[in-house]
Amino acid sequence: MKSGYPTSFALGIDPSAGSAETENDALNLLARRFGADRVERRLQLEADYAQHVRQFGYRLFHFDSWYSAHSLIRNSLRLVGLHERARRNARAVRLCENEVFLPTLPPAFDGYTLLQISDPHLDTSADIPEVLIDCIRRVDYDLCVLTGDFRTRTFGPHQPTLAALARVRPHLQGAVYAVLGNHDTLRLVPGMEALGIRVLLNEAVTIDRAGAALYLAGIDDAHYYRLHDVDKVARAKPTDTTAILLSHTPEAYREAAAAGFDFMLSGHTHGGQICLPGGFPLITDTTNCPRRFTKGAWRYENLRGYTSAGSGASIVDVRLNCPPEVTLHRLRRGVG
Repeated sequence: MKSGYPTSFALGIDPSAGSAETENDALNLLARRFGADRVERRLQLEADYAQHVRQFGYRLFHFDSWYSAHSLIRNSLRLVGLHERARRNARAVRLCENEVFLPTLPPAFDGYTLLQISDPHLDTSADIPEVLIDCIRRVDYDLCVLTGDFRTRTFGPHQPTLAALARVRPHLQGAVYAVLGNHDTLRLVPGMEALGIRVLLNEAVTIDRAGAALYLAGIDDAHYYRLHDVDKVARAKPTDTTAILLSHTPEAYREAAAAGFDFMLSGHTHGGQICLPGGFPLITDTTNCPRRFTKGAWRYENLRGYTSAGSGASIVDVRLNCPPEVTLHRLRRGVG
């Protein structure tokens, strides 16, 4: 089968992950679902990004192109005697609980629970999937949502990430919905959906319960790729239906509020990951978002939001003064 998509070589795909024929079949299925132009645009952006971060001297302090960053961080932590502690911290995933009051929530959904897992970066280290499994295996909830960044690097092979997700998926109960993050490739989608994880890319579904409905939408990455389309998913929202938006980054908060969403779940920031005492983040990697929106519960106009500190660690498997988390959101009818 011929395809108009960029070659696997140009995109830096691992040839051992599967044949080009199989790859193109999957891409053609995505093209029928999302539109060929959009799929080609996303893949081209991924290819351009991979090329840039591989170039010597491009964004020197971008960790994906500055290959000594891993050693620098680790050696700096060793120098001050914090490396082993920081690695233990990154594996001490805690369960956080967040009660959110939504005035339009149908009575049938009062007490409904969403388990949010964000930024797991499952291929960072071989033990990371088991760390996450240990945290979630005894948690009871109604629906699971994943808010992006499943792999560690921002380019290259994606099969290790799918293999790690395959280890975690049997421990997630019921339906699971996800969005992609800025570390994720569109090529993950067929494999994720084969595992029973529905990926929402500027798409929405309706969750039914006892004759009532909840509108759940998800957008593409709004941080780097900027292919998110909040207006598109908002147009399909039924009138007077409580609407929840999944966005990898909280940076889309203004658009979400203007579009009439009631609750927005995000991640991306890691809460800073390496913070000063008291949890003050040194870096949040957001360019268009107030610092108060980069961790925990927040509100903007009529929009309630929550930004997860993430269950994993980016670049290096360490954390300081910023525990990793999964979050159980309990929906309540009322103004709070």
